[in-house]
Amino acid sequence: MMRMSWSQVSARRLARHGLAAPAKDATPADMVTAMCGAHAQVMSAAELSIGLRLDGVTRTGVREALWGERTLVKTHGPRGTVHLLPARDLPMWVGALSTLPIVNSVAAQDVRMTAAQTDQVVEAIREVLTGAALTIDELSDAVVAATGPWAGDLVMPAFQTMWPRWRQAMATAAHRGAFVFGPAKGRKVTYTAPPAGRAKPVNDCLVELVNAYLRAYGPATPEQFAKWIGAPVKWAAAGFAAAEPEQVLFEGVPAWVAAGDTEVPDEPPRGVRLLPYFDAYVVAGRPRELLYPGPAAARALNGGQAGNFPVLLVDGQVAGVWHQRRSGRRLAVTVESLRELTPAQLRELDEQVALTGQILEGEPQLTLGPITVGGHA
Repeated sequence: MMRMSWSQVSARRLARHGLAAPAKDATPADMVTAMCGAHAQVMSAAELSIGLRLDGVTRTGVREALWGERTLVKTHGPRGTVHLLPARDLPMWVGALSTLPIVNSVAAQDVRMTAAQTDQVVEAIREVLTGAALTIDELSDAVVAATGPWAGDLVMPAFQTMWPRWRQAMATAAHRGAFVFGPAKGRKVTYTAPPAGRAKPVNDCLVELVNAYLRAYGPATPEQFAKWIGAPVKWAAAGFAAAEPEQVLFEGVPAWVAAGDTEVPDEPPRGVRLLPYFDAYVVAGRPRELLYPGPAAARALNGGQAGNFPVLLVDGQVAGVWHQRRSGRRLAVTVESLRELTPAQLRELDEQVALTGQILEGEPQLTLGPITVGGHA
C-alpha cells in the first residue's frame, strides 16, 4: 500500500488548485471543476477565489463566465450552500445531489413539510421557472398559487422577518435541478431554469462526484466526504464503494484516492497565498489539525468550522488571517500572521496583495498587524 505524507499531499493539492502557480490557459469553468465547486455566498470572495488560481482573470472575467458566457452557474451545492459550478458539470451534480436523503428539519413539527409537500414544491418551482426569471417574491407567489395556501404560511424565522413554509425546499429543489440563480433585476436576485443538459444515471453521477472530490482533496475518507457534501456517512460510503477508489496510507492512516491517482510532486509545498472567505482549499481540506496547525486552529477556525476567516496560507498551511476594507477603488488589506515571515515571504505577500487588488479591480494597500500566537499579540 502506497504511503503519502502531509507534505506530499499538501503539495499535490496546491498544484491541482492552481495555488502552487496560476493555471495557464485555463478558464474559470476549468478551475471551478478542479476545485470541485467554489463557495459563492459572498460573490466577491468567489471571484477572488477563482481569479487567484488563474492567469490574468479579474472579477469581471468571472462575472462574464457566469452571466455572459454562462459557462458557470450559481446554485446550491455542497451542504446546501450557494456555490458556483461549471455549467457542463451541472448534470453530474444534479444527478448525485438528487440522491441525497432529506434530513428531518430541526424546525418545530408544525413548520416542517412532508416528503409529498416537498415534491410538490420542487415540481412547482421547476414548472413556473421554465422560460422565466423571477425574483423571490414573484417565485413565492407562483409556488403558492401552484401548490396551496399552506406553502405560503409565514412560519420560518429569518433575518428579523418570517419566510413562507415552501422556502425550506430551496436547496432540495436546486439539488434536483429545478432552478439556478439568474441575472439580477436591479438589486434583486432572480431564479431561473438551469441550462439544458443531458441527464445521466444517478449512480454514474455519484461515482463521478466522488472521483472529482478525491482528485481535488484526496486522500480522504467517506466520513470526510460526508462532512464536505453535507450527507449521512452511509450515503457517502455507498458512493465510495461504487467508485472503487484506491486505498493508501496518509500519515499512517488509511484513506482513499481515485483509482490510479497516486502521483505526488517531488518538491514540498511552497508559497504565500491570501485565500478569501470559504475558499475551497481550506473548507474541504483535511485533516484540520495538519491544515490548521497549533494556534492557527484557535485563530482561524470558528468553533471548528473552516472558512469564516480569510486566511494567510504559508507553504500549504494556515499561518494567519487577513481582512480587507474597500472604499471606492481603495482596498485596505491587513494581514495578521501567526509567525515571523522571512524577507522572501514578505515579498511574496506584497505580490499577493497586489494580485488581490488586480483581481478585485482595486488599489490595494497592505498593513501588517501584530504577530499573534494562540490568538494573543
